[in-house]
Amino acid sequence: MHIASRQPSEQSPARMAPLAVLPVFFDLSGKRAVVAGGTAAAAWKAELLAASGAVVHVHAETLCDTFEHLLREGASAGSFILHRRRWVEDDLLDAAVAICDAEDDGEAAEFADAAQAAGVPANVIDRPRFCQFQFGTIVNRSPVVVGVSTAGAAPVLGQAIRRRIETLLPPFLAAWAELAASLRAIVMQRLAPGTPRRAFWETFVDRAFHAPPAEHDIGEIASEIERLAGAGRASTGTVTLVGAGPGDAEFLTLKAVRALQAADVILFDDLVSDDVLELARREAKRILVGKRGGKASCRQDDINALMLSLAGKGRRVVRLKSGDPMIFGRAGEEIAMLRAHGIAVDVVPGITAASAMAAALAVSLTHRDHARSVRLVTGHSRHGGLPDDLDWRALADPSATTIFYMGGRTGGEIARRLIDLGLAPGTPVAIAFAVGGPEQSLLTIDLARLASEDHSPAAGRPVLIGIGRVFGERAAAAMTSAA
Repeated sequence: MHIASRQPSEQSPARMAPLAVLPVFFDLSGKRAVVAGGTAAAAWKAELLAASGAVVHVHAETLCDTFEHLLREGASAGSFILHRRRWVEDDLLDAAVAICDAEDDGEAAEFADAAQAAGVPANVIDRPRFCQFQFGTIVNRSPVVVGVSTAGAAPVLGQAIRRRIETLLPPFLAAWAELAASLRAIVMQRLAPGTPRRAFWETFVDRAFHAPPAEHDIGEIASEIERLAGAGRASTGTVTLVGAGPGDAEFLTLKAVRALQAADVILFDDLVSDDVLELARREAKRILVGKRGGKASCRQDDINALMLSLAGKGRRVVRLKSGDPMIFGRAGEEIAMLRAHGIAVDVVPGITAASAMAAALAVSLTHRDHARSVRLVTGHSRHGGLPDDLDWRALADPSATTIFYMGGRTGGEIARRLIDLGLAPGTPVAIAFAVGGPEQSLLTIDLARLASEDHSPAAGRPVLIGIGRVFGERAAAAMTSAA
């Protein structure tokens, strides 16, 4: 069987999915902001504006106790200027931002119209249809500020997201952000754009989540700047083989996400999902180098040449493979080739399809009552049929769990050979289509049915076949429900 080849094809960067709102961050330092209303809600918004450096003009005939206390504390710093009267249209002229806690829809509409006439972005508290922008919930590690918005649809969800982010961002991150700001000028001066600068900042970020910056960190950071400056533009790049898992982006490891975020170029396979690619650095070039059984595939020599060329130009290359790169992914050949040319190679393991199938079925592949070993076997050779050198007698061992990868078109022949060598026709079989992805489907049958029925994949979906007693309870339940 001859499989046509195709060339690697570059894809455009992923387009931004539709946004409910545009997240922006206003620089309000020293600028005039207007707050209309003396309520507690207005006081909270006024405090946010003042914390952002704005000079807040408050227009209210009466103030609640919370607002009175806030003004007493902030008056000495000049953050607040109180006008004991209702706002008028001219108050909004030349303001950077305007907030109102309106008494009713009439005042809300009047304020929104006045702000629009003055060209001022406005927010009317708790009246979204009169707002040009909304306040999200905030995680403050200033100068790192994280805003979370649900576009007004679910404020409680926004608060829950904020609490989760709070646990991920240590308080000392603020000190690292300040240190980064102090280093920015020297990094721009000493390090060339592109890979050298990004390599420095990635090393910097690695430190930022572990402990507050110490003296030894500053010394090591200075040494790293000089090392990268000495390496110059001609430094050799790297290749990282990354396991994308079986489909669902949530199966990715944290190390895999970091590799995707650091990549200059991503060479990815057909089976890598869009959700996984969405986690990559948006500026990274993406090149499809798909290799699929029974379909036109990129030649391995072309992929090798592309990795060598890109790494030779100093690029950080991620070779993104579905599942685990070390399971039926030709990783060994790629590693040997790259090392022979002096290219540094790292490997980030991924969840292989067999593990995803076991999890989806809630089946232990090494259940001590049913299996003494697990075997991962390719069900598809480069010529399209079964490999010629499989030890079928060993594969017919009833005490083992055997997982055949890429066996959709050869499942019947696999079953017949195993039965001929003495494996019981009633041996349980599990078949997983597109395991770990949104189109996942699972089927439990026995070896006899696998031998007599066609279970070729539809629409090119990858197929995994598991054979062994560990699938027995699942298969028995399926056959009972079908009877």
